[in-house]
Amino acid sequence: MSVPVSVTGRVAARVRKDFRAEEAGQALRELATAETGNQDVERVHAAVVLAADGDLGRLRQAVRLSHTDWRDVLMGTGLEHGGWPEVLEREFGPVS
Repeated sequence: MSVPVSVTGRVAARVRKDFRAEEAGQALRELATAETGNQDVERVHAAVVLAADGDLGRLRQAVRLSHTDWRDVLMGTGLEHGGWPEVLEREFGPVS
């Protein structure tokens, strides 16, 4: 399975962990279409993955929401405030 260029390795690894094998590729393709505005792409992608909690339907909803307002995707994921880099590292591991 190839990983879209815009999805970082640690986010892709979490997708493969959270989603069933037959859904992971689709989840990665959908994730790559999320609107990230001028924000850190990995932050928004991580928020989508956390919001989805392993459910492809929820991932699609979060991606659609990102097209309305990417900031709404961050809400409730722990990535909405200034300490988001620490949350990202805790949830997805260190940058490799």
